Amino acid sequence: MDLRTAIAGALERLIHGGVADARLTAEVLLASAIGQERVYLFAHPEEELSEEAARTFRRYLGERLSGKPTQYILGRQEFYGRMFKVTPDVLIPRPETEHQVEVVMRRQPDARMVADIGCGSGAIGVSLKLERPEMRLLLTDISLAALAVARENAATLGAQVDFLCCDLGAPLAPATFDVVVSNPPYIPLDARDGLPREVRDHEPHVALFGSGQGSEIYRRLIADAERVLRVGGLLSVELGFQDVEAVRPMYSSDWRFLEMTQDLAGWPRVLSAFYHPRGAGL
Repeated sequence: MDLRTAIAGALERLIHGGVADARLTAEVLLASAIGQERVYLFAHPEEELSEEAARTFRRYLGERLSGKPTQYILGRQEFYGRMFKVTPDVLIPRPETEHQVEVVMRRQPDARMVADIGCGSGAIGVSLKLERPEMRLLLTDISLAALAVARENAATLGAQVDFLCCDLGAPLAPATFDVVVSNPPYIPLDARDGLPREVRDHEPHVALFGSGQGSEIYRRLIADAERVLRVGGLLSVELGFQDVEAVRPMYSSDWRFLEMTQDLAGWPRVLSAFYHPRGAGL
């Protein structure tokens, strides 16, 4: 079987199985099975598939048809121009989360101490460190398994960052940080059944679901940020697409210049604000 035939057969199976982006999925999985980039498939469509590569490709297809995301099958996902390891212990980094990196660099370019709370794979914190080497990054997560993945990504990409296993910012020292950035678990539990099976059945629930309506976790994040940020410090949080009206009123008059950043689809995605407690001046 040549590469062209392998793609055609896989495409038919994936379409029949209801897999989104079936052609792209087939090409990415086949390219990985033969140890090449996607462009190789277009340049060598007549190349015969080895038995070993064919077995690997069939396994990949079976996993994808069962609902397992391509990123977990291959164990990687690109974020901010770099390849990060991902496992079922961490959320798959999304393109919209890249706005977090951009917001921090734009709104607090001279920050020295930055906490990435709920770091998962480490995508935000590691990217910030590599983009701004002068920043000192502390990456926290409640999951030891997630922190292990983040540590590996930091080591592989050459980012010198620190790690701490904790619940949000509970143990962080007061008035220490210039920036707190977070992509917290914000999906309401009662929305679980409406999620795509790739998300619902494969991504870690501890990183997906907040309690109650999901938005309550922001109240805790804001309270932690008020304690650990220096005066003038920045809190930047990622939102679910329906969270903005629930979250905005959680900020007291101690916060200034709330700014909403939209993602490429036009949804409110990142809410950022500076901490200026009353009496501290502007």
